[in-house]
Amino acid sequence: MVPSKKNSASSENRSLAGQRALVTGSSSGIGRAIALQLASAGADVVVHGNSKPEALAEIAEEIRNLGRICTVLLSDFTDDTLVDTFVPMAWDLGPIDIWINCAGADVLTGPTADCSFEEKLNRLWQVDVLATMRLSRAVGQRMIERGNGTILNIGWDQAETGMAGDSGELFAATKGAIMAFTRSLAKSLAPKVRVNAIAPGWILTAWGNTASEVWQQRAIKESLLQRWGTPQDVAHAARFLVSPEASFITGQILHINGGQQR
Repeated sequence: MVPSKKNSASSENRSLAGQRALVTGSSSGIGRAIALQLASAGADVVVHGNSKPEALAEIAEEIRNLGRICTVLLSDFTDDTLVDTFVPMAWDLGPIDIWINCAGADVLTGPTADCSFEEKLNRLWQVDVLATMRLSRAVGQRMIERGNGTILNIGWDQAETGMAGDSGELFAATKGAIMAFTRSLAKSLAPKVRVNAIAPGWILTAWGNTASEVWQQRAIKESLLQRWGTPQDVAHAARFLVSPEASFITGQILHINGGQQR
């Protein structure tokens, strides 16, 4: 008997049943979409943010409405002490099967948008790079001791090709570092722990929603699929990479960009 489409979808949506995931930077954008996608696939989720407790409360309610357990953690990753204590604090709530580093400094639309190049670089390096590396190493050791786990980081598709301008230089340096680190960490933690990264292209998050017509057209032109990507596009790829379906994939960078044509 051929399974119905409804039953097949149900099976797919439970691919993470019994697992516990943590998503840093999950109050909005890509992190929020990933947290909801993991919960939809059956995982209990720990959500994290820094400056938007109301947004975290909203996503926690959505996850609980899906029948999953959700815990909210607040932490500022510009503070070295808080970064160092974050993994022990999260792990004390229970072992974590899936760790996704989505936290990133907003230097395009936030209060730092008007800061100097050096100030933006320092903030991106602290939040995006150093926090990702330190959190990944710390949780990776705990996963090894436990015998399994998977870590997923966030890169940028243009880090490997380059983009002119201040933003291009900033994100190529920081996201490129994360992608290089991912490949090395995968070797360090193998065979018990898988480590991968996704490299989004033009994704319609807060900046994209307010970008000028020039950027709108560029985003569409540079994708073979001729559209912006969505946080949900990234979230579906993230769910796959942390699921048992991807059990033979590690040390890889998956580009989510609609087919780059530059």
